[in-house]
Amino acid sequence: MGRLFGTDGARGVANSELTIELAMNIGRAAAMVLTENSDRKHTKILIGKDTRLSSDMLEGALIAGLCSVGADVVLLGVVPTPTVAFLVKKYNADAGIMISASHNPFEFNGIKIFAGTGYKLPDALEEKIEAIVLDQEKPYYSPTGEGLGRVTRAETAIEEYIDHIIKTVPYRLDGMRIGIDCSNGSSSVSAETLFTRLGAECHILADKPDGININDNCGSTHMENLQKFVVENKLDVGVAFDGDADRCLAVDENGEIVDGDFIMAICALDLASRNKLSRKAAVGTVMSNMGFQRFCSDNGLKFAATNVGDRYVLETMLNEGYNFGGEQSGHVIFLDYATTGDGQLTAAQLLSIVNRRHARLSDIATLMTRFPQVLINVKVTAEGKKNFGENKEISEKIEQVRKELGNDGRILVRMSGTEPLVRVMLEGLDKELINRLAQETADLIKAKIGV
Repeated sequence: MGRLFGTDGARGVANSELTIELAMNIGRAAAMVLTENSDRKHTKILIGKDTRLSSDMLEGALIAGLCSVGADVVLLGVVPTPTVAFLVKKYNADAGIMISASHNPFEFNGIKIFAGTGYKLPDALEEKIEAIVLDQEKPYYSPTGEGLGRVTRAETAIEEYIDHIIKTVPYRLDGMRIGIDCSNGSSSVSAETLFTRLGAECHILADKPDGININDNCGSTHMENLQKFVVENKLDVGVAFDGDADRCLAVDENGEIVDGDFIMAICALDLASRNKLSRKAAVGTVMSNMGFQRFCSDNGLKFAATNVGDRYVLETMLNEGYNFGGEQSGHVIFLDYATTGDGQLTAAQLLSIVNRRHARLSDIATLMTRFPQVLINVKVTAEGKKNFGENKEISEKIEQVRKELGNDGRILVRMSGTEPLVRVMLEGLDKELINRLAQETADLIKAKIGV
């Protein structure tokens, strides 16, 4: 993991950790690095943002930094992250920047950069940007006169993105009554239009962003309101997105959560049945439920596991020639249609399957059996995060739990790539046992390196 860029961009508390000076310098350095591989007089860079209060401020800083080194900027406005990834290719831009901290609280924000290919910026280029920003490896360009960059706006960004998703859907959603939780984030500008055009009767939650209510008791990290809403209104299904709409979770007609593993199982089997699953494989992560791995085995599909983070899922997909993968959290990548996880694309594909089969989501989801799983997040100090892997007592506790679980379960303890958290995850057949062992492990971590 880089010094500025984690698994999903540069992220921190806006105006404290992620300052306007840092944002401006990231923009300057990014344009300089990308110019090395461009024969254009002016590098062309897109900027999108989510609905956080700080997004306008950071957008202004990025504009200043980019234009000051001669890059032309195209503003997309409030858009889902996958809109940036899609349009950077369509507009033949050198790069795209998304201002968002995804599922994090509103006081956080982030900067993630997409290459001109639509994929997240490779590690090597991120390291070059870090070397300029943090090590002053080279001075920033300072053109004058006609060398300065210009700013324009793309007025049709959302319409073009919606049109693209609609073209990927094999079967319309006519007759479906769906609940949609927009998380007061980026999907607020697109979801109702998208799913209405696909034929669904839409009932919308959390689509009134005010700058501070993004992800606040809503969206894919807080499913309770959507679960209740679907049942009370007798809807067919519900879908929820996170703040920048690159992930999706679903709720069946009974209010039960259908997470990323179930969504992947449903979509993978459907793709395979239509001979559209490349190499008959699905890419997941080490956090994928053991039930999903067993589902793949039972259905003649290959399961490939990566480190946690959609960038690692994508890397494996590209290296091995796979076209489908994702995470339990709802980042799902349909590589035939998108270069990154896309919550609304995922929801459209899932709902299309449900409607085509004239079935209930609860019935379709029975194709996979979920192993009991518990996840505890432990907030740690900066020093604790740095030295986490060197603590002998924690390592011994993890090994003791691993032996106690044997072949009937597993433990995974890892640092978050985007937050100051250690995530303790256990799976197993005995729910009471894994709950106890997870709490013991979390308590020890908190005592040794916690806040």
